[in-house]
Amino acid sequence: MTLLPVTAPASLVRRHGLDPEAHDWGMKAEHAVATPAGDAYVLSILWRHDRYPRDPAVPRFSERMITRYDADGTPVATAVLEQHSDGRVGAVGWGSDANLAVLPDGSLAVSTRPGSTHLVSPGLDEVRAGWPMPTAGVLADGPAGDPFAASVAVTPGGRLLCTTSEYKVDNWAGAILNLVAVTEPGDVLAPGHKPQLRAIATLASRTPRQTGADAQSHVVFGDAPVLGANRPSPSLAEALTELTGTHRSLYGYDRSFMTRPSALGDDLFVVPVYGHTFRSGSRGQEFSFALLDDRGTVRGRLGGLHLHNDSPFTGFDFTVAADPYRARAFHLNRYGLYAWTADGALRARVSTADKPFKPLVHFTLLDCTPAGELLLAHRKQHFVLRVPVPADLADLPTAVEAALSGIAKARNAAKKRYQPVNWLWAEETSTVHRL
Repeated sequence: MTLLPVTAPASLVRRHGLDPEAHDWGMKAEHAVATPAGDAYVLSILWRHDRYPRDPAVPRFSERMITRYDADGTPVATAVLEQHSDGRVGAVGWGSDANLAVLPDGSLAVSTRPGSTHLVSPGLDEVRAGWPMPTAGVLADGPAGDPFAASVAVTPGGRLLCTTSEYKVDNWAGAILNLVAVTEPGDVLAPGHKPQLRAIATLASRTPRQTGADAQSHVVFGDAPVLGANRPSPSLAEALTELTGTHRSLYGYDRSFMTRPSALGDDLFVVPVYGHTFRSGSRGQEFSFALLDDRGTVRGRLGGLHLHNDSPFTGFDFTVAADPYRARAFHLNRYGLYAWTADGALRARVSTADKPFKPLVHFTLLDCTPAGELLLAHRKQHFVLRVPVPADLADLPTAVEAALSGIAKARNAAKKRYQPVNWLWAEETSTVHRL
C-alpha cells in the first residue's frame, strides 16, 4: 500500500491567501492514473467558495491541478490548469467530469465533458495539442469548437475507448454523454492528428430534433457520421430493458445516464448505466454495469448486485474501474467493494458493514493501475491509496484489510513531512507549471 497526499503547491495557496483554518474551501481528487513504470498522476480541484456576507477582500477561486508522483509517492511536478477571473481559460479548457489517460507514447490525455481533450507532456510542462469543446457551447445548436471525447481510456493494445456527447437527444437540452466509441488499432491521438472514432453503442436513440449541424465528423457509424437514425441499434437503454426484464419508464432505463466506461481488454468493455435519479432518493433504482464487445453487442452485465442493498445511488458512487491486463473489474460504493472477472461473475464482496472495512465508506474509487492496484481517494483527508489486488480475488478482503490497517502509519509519516492544516497538504518542493 502506498499513500499519496493530494498536494497543492504552497505558492498557489499563498497566491489566493487561502487560510486552511477558515473552512471556506474544499478539495477533491477527480481522477488518477498510473504509468507502467509506476509513476502516478492525480487530477484534483481546489476551491474557495463565497463567504456570507460576501467579503470582496476574500474572493472565491477554483483551481484544477495535475500532480505527478514518482514510484515512491513523492510529488515531482504540478500543472495548474489556468482559469482567469474573467472566465477565460488557459491552454487546457475547463469542463466537468475531468479524467486522465496515459497514452502509449507517455503523453497525458486530459478530457472533460462535453467533449474537450488536450495532450499534456509527461513532465506536465507543455500542452502538446488540444481539441476543445467550449462549455459555453453546451446549449448551442451543435458542437462548438473542435471536440474529440468526453472521456478516454487506453486498452493494452493501444486502442482508445471513448465517450462523446450529443445534442438534441430525447428531450434533453444541450449536450449529454450518449455515445461509446473506439479507435482502430494503430490510429493514435497525437499532435496534428485526431483519430476517427467508431461508435459501438448509443445510450439513447431518440433524436427527432437533430439536424446536420449536430453531427461530429470524427464519430462515425458505418460510412457516415453518427446523426439521427444512423447509429448503433438497439440502444443501451433498450438492450438493458430487455436484458433485465424491466419496463421502459422512469423506474427503468428511460432517461438513464452513463458514466465513463472502462476496458476489460482490447475488445471487451464495461459501461455503467444508471436509471433516472429522483429528488426523493433513488436507492433501489435500476442500474447495470453492461459488458459490451467492440462490435457493440451487449454480452451481459456484471452480476451479483442487489438494487437496494448494493445501490450506488447512496452517495452517488458511479465509477466502475477495470484492469484490462488481468480482465477484472471493480466498483466501490457506500455498501461495499466489489470485484468481478470478465465473464461478469462476482468474485469478491467486501462489505462496509463489517468492522475492518468500515473506513471504505470515506473513499472513492478512481481507477486501476497497470500493476493491478486500486486507486482510492479519501474524500475528507485528501489522499490517494494505491491498494495492491491479489491474483486470486477471493483474497481481496485480506489485502484491503492490510491496506486500511496501514493507513495510520503512512499518514503520520506524510503529516511529519507536509504538516497539513485541516487536511490541506501544501508542499514547496515540486516544480509548478501554469498551463
